[in-house]
Amino acid sequence: MRRDRKIGSKAYIRSFLVRRTWRVILSFAGLVVATASVLVACSAPQSQTSQPNNQQQGAAADWKQVEQAIGKAGNVQPDGVYKIGLPRTDLHVKVGDVEVKPTLALGSWVAFRKMAAETMVMGDLVLTEDEVGPVMGKLQEGKIDITALHNHVLNESPRVMYMHISGHGDAVKLAQAIHDALALSKTPLTAPPAAQSTDQIDLDTKQLDQIMGRAGKINGGVYQFAVARSEKIFEGEESRGAEAIPSSMGLATAINFQPTGSGRAAITGDFVLVAGEVNPVIATLRANGIAVTALHSHMLDDSPHLFFMHFWANDDALKLARGLRAALDKTNSAKG
Repeated sequence: MRRDRKIGSKAYIRSFLVRRTWRVILSFAGLVVATASVLVACSAPQSQTSQPNNQQQGAAADWKQVEQAIGKAGNVQPDGVYKIGLPRTDLHVKVGDVEVKPTLALGSWVAFRKMAAETMVMGDLVLTEDEVGPVMGKLQEGKIDITALHNHVLNESPRVMYMHISGHGDAVKLAQAIHDALALSKTPLTAPPAAQSTDQIDLDTKQLDQIMGRAGKINGGVYQFAVARSEKIFEGEESRGAEAIPSSMGLATAINFQPTGSGRAAITGDFVLVAGEVNPVIATLRANGIAVTALHSHMLDDSPHLFFMHFWANDDALKLARGLRAALDKTNSAKG
């Protein structure tokens, strides 16, 4: 009898110890799972709510005062830049027997970008020769830097010049300074009349897209391609904290086709190049019957330093597209 009690007592103790051990193990496991869940819950929102990108910042920014200061509205670009087009619709410029459409080679523009502590503006102003002096003086009064002044095409009539600008500071003050300078020119600063439908153009755009390896767009009777570079471009040195400049601030290769009848087109624009690409692109363009009309910089302290090569031809559009594509393939451009 006593023996049976001892056996029962030992069995009870073993059972009790086993149950207690399992409770400790399960409690510890539960603590581990709960701790892991807390860590995941704490880390996930941080990655989901990281700093907004430039596009989000640009879309959220209120550009209304900038629009009012300039006198014309712009559009927020996919990379967050607020860009205002100021085409010289008042000018009637001819190159040979081709009357140049504003969207082919007469498109003034200014582009604003919110930075960490201020706003940056860049632009390209199309001016007649007699407008250059007054506009330049007024820009300097308004603390806007002139970074380049040059031609883009050759043998045009009347003569036009292109003034590249840059500035940093308060967005509205920058916009007002640019407006005051442009007011000394005949640049239209009011909304243009309602545009005619531009969803068709007398060019084989599908073939052009195929040759160029990317899709173009119709703008004011001109078929346009914009090709960004693959590397980042900085204002100043990246190692010293310089911020990258979005491509829509004039850093994309621009290629424009204006129909001139019977499958022909006048082409112009500019290739955005680093030093080692300049002469290979010159050789390729010239070998394909495309004249190089200008080579220069647009900025003062860009890194890497860029060169902008302008060109002109009036010939079979598809033939010219093949020559342009061959030149584009000599550059470190983003794929279509």
